[in-house]
Amino acid sequence: MSVRRLHPIQPDDFKFTSENKAFAKQEMKKYPAGRQASAVISLLWVAQKQNDGWVSEPAIRHVAEILSMPYIRVFEVATFYTMFNLSPVGKHFVQFCGTTPCWLRGADSIKDVCRKVIGPEKTISEDGQLSWMEVECLGACVNAPMVQINEDYYEDLDAASFEQLLDDLRNGRPTKVGPQVARQKSAPMGGQTTLLDPDLYNGKAISLPSKTDKPKAEAKKSSKPKTNFVVNATIAKKPAAPEKVSAENANDLKRISGVGPKIEGILNELGIYRFDQIASWTRENIEWVDEQLKFKGRIDREGWIEQAKKLQSEEKG
Repeated sequence: MSVRRLHPIQPDDFKFTSENKAFAKQEMKKYPAGRQASAVISLLWVAQKQNDGWVSEPAIRHVAEILSMPYIRVFEVATFYTMFNLSPVGKHFVQFCGTTPCWLRGADSIKDVCRKVIGPEKTISEDGQLSWMEVECLGACVNAPMVQINEDYYEDLDAASFEQLLDDLRNGRPTKVGPQVARQKSAPMGGQTTLLDPDLYNGKAISLPSKTDKPKAEAKKSSKPKTNFVVNATIAKKPAAPEKVSAENANDLKRISGVGPKIEGILNELGIYRFDQIASWTRENIEWVDEQLKFKGRIDREGWIEQAKKLQSEEKG
């Protein structure tokens, strides 16, 4: 990380407002006696917010005094964490993400707008409204390209929408936080792709029993508990053992990747000797063999069925 230095021009003094002073006391109470220095990041953060978005040298000294910390320790924290701005910023501070996902989605055009509308990086526009800086990934890659302005994310930008956004901010017009296109948060751009059948969630998949289904007298005789509703569901098939064959004309099952001598022996005990047997297993057969081997999912993971089909074809050839 490059060296970060304090701004050459500093204010004469800094003191917390009464509100922020109360906040500081509350933060310090969160930590055991003698450990109040743990609140340093929280106090520097509110100092930055109070000081129009940047941390001044007097603010660092003020925080050090409140926490009874050496000045140099607070200075180290402020200069290490890039969340703290060490120079003045505009009223609307743009943090531009130029990391690979945003770059691949056109971040260069966003940077061009920053230079065109605001000016060089780390400078403030003449009206004091805007400034910008390139930063590392802001963690909204799905919605690239994007920027963070003060504490809000503006996503799915292009040059035109970003320039309009800056103009709205500069002139005090309301803005839309989040995606700047017709998408819901980080959902797919093409719209909804799952749960497309309304019957899955509108209640039609649940059938309630009719009042005439069973006479009251008969219902009283029944020892079965009452059922409030019945869900229409497909009953899963139970695992079924594959058909056994004799050891005559047995194949070398160890040719299947994942089958060693021990597993081959277990398969033989189950009456499984040939590639064509394994190649013809149904889903129920696979689940049954999985249970016997006590290696859940191994058959699918290692592709036994596909391997057996290939070896069977080679045998025929």
